[in-house]
Amino acid sequence: MSVLTIYHENSPENGDRFTEFTDIEAKLTAIGVQFERWTAPQDLTSHASNDDVLTVYGDSIDRLKQQYGFQSADVIKLDATHPDKISMREKFLNEHTHSEFEVRFFVEGRGLFYLHVGTQVFGVLCEQGDLISVPANVTHWFDMGENPHLACIRLFTNPEGWVADFTDNDIAKLFPTLDELQRELAA
Repeated sequence: MSVLTIYHENSPENGDRFTEFTDIEAKLTAIGVQFERWTAPQDLTSHASNDDVLTVYGDSIDRLKQQYGFQSADVIKLDATHPDKISMREKFLNEHTHSEFEVRFFVEGRGLFYLHVGTQVFGVLCEQGDLISVPANVTHWFDMGENPHLACIRLFTNPEGWVADFTDNDIAKLFPTLDELQRELAA
């Protein structure tokens, strides 16, 4: 289940929570964030190749390439056995911006995006089927959890791929991690 929690930046212990897709989409649209739900036109196995994933979602990817001018798309897969999971998580957990849109479509698994807009922080738990498009220059961070499980399609205009400009703000340490949020939602 996708979840949006909206916090005041100084009050990470209290937030307004939304679980209906239409509510999440409306709240994110209001801050310029595209949030969609995609379904695969055909079934994919858990062992599908990256090329298979890109082919199955080709029409949707092409639409986004035209919409934003993206030049390339790839698939990133991370699981609990990934040798760089700790360093990657630490990097993504630091608040940063990008000079281009950051678009992620969750083919499988989940991840938690935090968007810091004005004095509010939007925590977006994305799951399989969710697409999120974070506008250029929006401060944000991402948590894939202590034991990640995700496969995402990423789209880029920059030939270098993922390039971040870190803010050096420690705000991410104040908000629930993916693992903490999952425990809270399960209770």
